[in-house]
Amino acid sequence: MKSNVRKFVLFAFFVAIELVLMFTPLGYIPLGVIRATTMHIPVIICAILLGVKEGALLGFVFGLTSLFINTFTPTITSFVFSPFITIGGVSGNFYSLLIVLLPRITLGLVAGLMYKFLSNKISKELNIIITSITATFIHTVLVLGGIYVFFAKPYASVRNIPLSGLFNVLLGIVGTNGVIEMILSAIIVLAVVKVSKPLVERSTKYV
Repeated sequence: MKSNVRKFVLFAFFVAIELVLMFTPLGYIPLGVIRATTMHIPVIICAILLGVKEGALLGFVFGLTSLFINTFTPTITSFVFSPFITIGGVSGNFYSLLIVLLPRITLGLVAGLMYKFLSNKISKELNIIITSITATFIHTVLVLGGIYVFFAKPYASVRNIPLSGLFNVLLGIVGTNGVIEMILSAIIVLAVVKVSKPLVERSTKYV
């Protein structure tokens, strides 16, 4: 029982981190019409330290923060992340909710499952690095893939991109923002987990 309480407290701490990041420039970093993010990093750490379920739940929280940010401080492309936004006659819809929530939940699921799968197969350090990079990559691909599948024409229009060139533009985002986010996540998650995992395991008896 005490172990569950401690686990809940730790999860609440991760939720608090997500909220702090959301309300500071550290969480969503404006880069013109798009935003880079560090919000995925606590999700990966949570999934590794607390487990798959907690990682997925924190991913859902991440998605809600993105919905909030894109609804109340929108950019010209925020309609792909919020059904409550209309930009240039283009409105968000149900698919906006899929894009803003599903990849973030998947992020936590992938991080938790991959870390568990690779445990005892490779070194902890390499496990953390591979898990962080893979989960971040899948998250990025799901978000940009969702934009391409559900909002290709309006997204290209508001960004003044020829529809035929949209795929290459999104691929470029993966190769720039995506790579930076993968590197950051690998470095930060490795540093945090190496220090905190032994403490968390002792307090929650989580393996």
